[in-house]
Amino acid sequence: MTGPGSSGEQQAQARFGTSGRAASFYEHQVLTSLNQAMREFIARMEMVYIATADARGHCDCSFRAGAPGFVQVLDEKTLAYPEYRGNGVLASVGNILENPHIGMIFLDYYHTTVGLHVNGTARIINATDLATLPNVTSGMTEAASNTGGRQPKAWIVVDVEEAYIHCSKHVPLLARREKQIVWGTDDERLKGGNFFKITP
Repeated sequence: MTGPGSSGEQQAQARFGTSGRAASFYEHQVLTSLNQAMREFIARMEMVYIATADARGHCDCSFRAGAPGFVQVLDEKTLAYPEYRGNGVLASVGNILENPHIGMIFLDYYHTTVGLHVNGTARIINATDLATLPNVTSGMTEAASNTGGRQPKAWIVVDVEEAYIHCSKHVPLLARREKQIVWGTDDERLKGGNFFKITP
């Protein structure tokens, strides 16, 4: 099989009769870099979901949040976001060390209900090496430090391979409510405690 998309995508499209529809989407919606509208969209986002997998293909989907601009667009082919200690497992970082492929989705729940997929490869740099990246601004460190003083353990640099829209029609429009966010807290109550009753 030839054409855009993976072999698996092409097989699925042939099986379910969506090849023409997919070809139109590839042609009109999928880019190999971030255009200006996408870059401005990411700059407004306060959250992103990331998907990674280890060398055996075992997957993990995780959530990242911060002040608007915490995911930085360095140029049309490069993103960077800070990694913090979290629960100490560092599952996403561990996966990236074994398998650099990453999927990201930004969803705008509060205004447009549009989403943006960004897929590519990721690499880990030490927080102290951030300044060695091109187009780094002081805003990057300011956005990363707007988390109660906790500093990133590392930065994840994503080399963009494809970017495309996530249809808005089924994304809920949510109303923002006030919530005091205590960034980096170790207070178990604020973190959710034993919500899923793992321990007696």
